[in-house]
Amino acid sequence: MLLVDRVLGNRLDDGLADRLHHMEHHGTVEWLVLPAAELARRRFRALTNRGAEVAVALPRDEPLTDGAVLLLEPDRAIVVRVDAERWLRLTPLDLATALELGYHVGNLHWRVRFEATSIEVALEGPEETYRARLAALGLDTRVETRLLQPDEAPC
Repeated sequence: MLLVDRVLGNRLDDGLADRLHHMEHHGTVEWLVLPAAELARRRFRALTNRGAEVAVALPRDEPLTDGAVLLLEPDRAIVVRVDAERWLRLTPLDLATALELGYHVGNLHWRVRFEATSIEVALEGPEETYRARLAALGLDTRVETRLLQPDEAPC
């Protein structure tokens, strides 16, 4: 297992971009694909696209971003790639349901963005889990739900 305790830079940095581009053509770049929600974490374990286990333990002031270079050796590099976030749009059918929905979304600590008369929830697990929770709260028949396409998701 590889222990990463610092970020070496970003794949777009002047000193790294050409080298990583060359390495990609030779198949020596591994990708650590993470959901956007994971970027805030400082300690976690994950697998690269080639199955290498990586333990990340970053200082609090070290940001983890899309394109972060975690390892750079002559014949191997590991770069972070952020997976596209998925969003579920919840549109309550009336004002009373909107208030109830807002209450429950807050209590569940779901990460949200507001869009006109809807709440958009960042999916940090299977979509079915969110729909099942709405059903358990009795909101499934009073809230319209729609999975957003990547080009519709809030920025």
